[in-house]
Amino acid sequence: MTTEIPVSITTPDKVETSIGSLKFEDGFPDPATVTKVYDNLDFQRGTQAYLAGLPLVSIEGARRAIASFGPVNQTVLITEQLMDSRSLFLTANTTTPYTIISLDLKEGPLVLEIPSAVLGPIDNALFKWDTDIGFTGPDHGKGGKYLLLPPGYKGDIPEGYFVVKCDTYGHLMFFRTFLKDGSPVPGVENVKKNLKIYLLSRAANPPAMNFVNISGKAFNTIGPSDYSAFEFINSMIQTEPEDVMPPDMLGLYASIGIQKGRTFSPDARMKKILVDAAAVGDATARTLAFKSRIKEAFFYPNSGWCTTFIGGSYKFEENGVRLLDGQSMFFFYATGITPAMSMKLAPGEGSAYAACFVDSKGNALNGKNTYQIHLPPNIPAKDFWSFTAYDNESRSMLQTDQQFPAIGSENKGLVKNPDGSVDVYFGPKAPAGKENNWVQTVPGKGWNTLLRLYGPLDPWFNKTWQPGEIVLIK
Repeated sequence: MTTEIPVSITTPDKVETSIGSLKFEDGFPDPATVTKVYDNLDFQRGTQAYLAGLPLVSIEGARRAIASFGPVNQTVLITEQLMDSRSLFLTANTTTPYTIISLDLKEGPLVLEIPSAVLGPIDNALFKWDTDIGFTGPDHGKGGKYLLLPPGYKGDIPEGYFVVKCDTYGHLMFFRTFLKDGSPVPGVENVKKNLKIYLLSRAANPPAMNFVNISGKAFNTIGPSDYSAFEFINSMIQTEPEDVMPPDMLGLYASIGIQKGRTFSPDARMKKILVDAAAVGDATARTLAFKSRIKEAFFYPNSGWCTTFIGGSYKFEENGVRLLDGQSMFFFYATGITPAMSMKLAPGEGSAYAACFVDSKGNALNGKNTYQIHLPPNIPAKDFWSFTAYDNESRSMLQTDQQFPAIGSENKGLVKNPDGSVDVYFGPKAPAGKENNWVQTVPGKGWNTLLRLYGPLDPWFNKTWQPGEIVLIK
């Protein structure tokens, strides 16, 4: 019997591909092809696991940094004199004091007594949003008691709390306080007086909080970009519940040797592949961030200003579809997930962000050059606005002779033009007479910037107001 076999379901004896020549004998791969195919498959899965793991690596990096200062749940990092460029922290700002805490629910429900007048999220171990606290949270800036319930909690839930049901044990809470008459002291003192964290079972005798002033301290919260990123992913998989992710995602990690309850110890062949996968993964993440090909990433036609929340969603979803490149771009570059950063709230509430990595010609920003950004009149920020310069390598504040590599409406002496517009300059030296409107850069050092609008107004959202491009002037 003979049935005509369609060519489309067969394979030639030799196929030329991007991984070399693949040879078959009547459809059966020869030994060299088997080796090439499995090496390629492991490399592909390693690269995709690296990109999918960027959120896990990021939050694990922050968790380890906090742990270096003291025990979980009681150690509170706080920038009493604001954060400066000594600290390696993804796209932090210099204009509002930060409070950062690593939380763990393994011992049971956790009570958080949150002070008034703060703003920030609580994100879980996958860097997914659980709740906001403060102005955009259920306490609406008045403060209050939150109760975080661990995965699978079946016990009684007492009244009088803002209850948050959690899918993971580990969490990161970070929030801002605000300057009063230019001083961070009132907000910081409010936090140190009123922030309390304790297990519900120990409510009658809560432990003392350990506040650590990290202003001016050199420390790193950023996860690695090399092979050790896989070790960070493994640490999270081992620590969190077995069903913390969907089976297909757990399967991706298992395919490269990361599986709960098992030792992650790749052999020499696999480790070499994963070292390569990490290098390509990092290159991919950098390209997605710095030279996005997604049209919707950009606020305006023919502009370099882009959003870090592609699709306008803190879940990186659009019409039920996960925007993988947008998610990778964000977690490579930034930190902190909350709807308040991506959604349009009532005018004057929340914050808005615009990043720029290139000049008006589409070229990378180089610290040897001098650039100008023109902000038209009536900058749409109810509270204040700012620019911060970041190092392309670390995505942290650019380290220069300036303690704070930033400029904004809160800066004393900022010069406005007669029509209310503002010109801001970036370069190794301030243009003559522009010292108060200048951010220093370093020759040969690549940089980027974030424009922040606190309390963004309608002209930002309807795009009737638009920041100027970054123009090379020298």
